[in-house]
Amino acid sequence: MKASSPPPHQQQPPPPPDIPSGSLLNLETLLAALDAIEIYISSQVRTALNVEATTIHDELRTVFGDEAPSYRTIARWAQWFREGREEIEDEERSRRPVTESTPENIEEIRSIVSDDPHVTIAELQEYTDLSYSTVHRILSDHLELRKITARYIPKQLTDYQRSERVRICKEYLSRFTEGG
Repeated sequence: MKASSPPPHQQQPPPPPDIPSGSLLNLETLLAALDAIEIYISSQVRTALNVEATTIHDELRTVFGDEAPSYRTIARWAQWFREGREEIEDEERSRRPVTESTPENIEEIRSIVSDDPHVTIAELQEYTDLSYSTVHRILSDHLELRKITARYIPKQLTDYQRSERVRICKEYLSRFTEGG
């Protein structure tokens, strides 16, 4: 007698194909991409059904937990979908580049500070037409300067600079204690 195969609804699905470990596409990446697509489509459909962004966000938090987008993101998407926008990619912006810490700007600020160590960040902004945060980042991160007694000085002193400062401080201290 011939062995019969089980009915189709009882058959086991074929095993998933093996994905090499060094492959760019792995199962976690694929699942994350599918989750992102599912979140996007769910948000778009629920918005089309006039469901409030808070409700959509609560539902997504229930399903995806901490992986769900923030409420602000969902609210922004919902607004875009209501306006007829299909894509959720940010639009191009015509503004300054994110980083203005170019070698030219760093050198310009270095030159100004070396000429006048009492210069303020506001004055540097005026001279260079850079933002406050960019000027501050260049001073502290690139030039490694910090403001002490209204003057920019190096964060790391050389041994000679350190010994000179100690000598001068001792001299001032002795003058002070002697009263002259």
